[in-house]
Amino acid sequence: MKVIWLAALCLVFSAPAVTQTTDNELASRDDVILYLRTMHSHDMMQRTLEVQSKSMQQLLHDQLLKEKGKLPPNFEAHMQKSMAELVKEMPIDEITQAIIPAYQKHFTKSDIEAMNAFYSSPVGQKVLEELPAVMQESMQAAMPILSKYLSDWKARMQQEVKGMETDAPKPAQ
Repeated sequence: MKVIWLAALCLVFSAPAVTQTTDNELASRDDVILYLRTMHSHDMMQRTLEVQSKSMQQLLHDQLLKEKGKLPPNFEAHMQKSMAELVKEMPIDEITQAIIPAYQKHFTKSDIEAMNAFYSSPVGQKVLEELPAVMQESMQAAMPILSKYLSDWKARMQQEVKGMETDAPKPAQ
């Protein structure tokens, strides 16, 4: 009877160690690929690029308009075509393959399984569905703030460079 109790105690106290080993198990390449598929990462990257390209186009439009006062007549059509090509030709499959090791480095097998469980759930699927729209609306809300901040920063940097030029020792003649 003592042997059974001793065996049971050993089993109880060794269970956390077994669990820890599983928690530290590295995610395999296939685990990460399954996660990226669950996340619809290819589609998500495509939609994110589309959203970002629109934001980049608007930022460039506003910046050029501010600097030059006007834009060439065919600017909008040219930019739309260029951005569409950028998105269409983006090597998403290569990027996906390149990022797998980063996921393996930062997430264990059980992390990936938990994320798969979440993103497979109805709420997870809603997150994936709504995230591009949230990102687009967020970028639109942040763009004026970011534009002003970058403009102020650029002016400050120009002032600092001017100050460095006037404070710099003159070369001896």
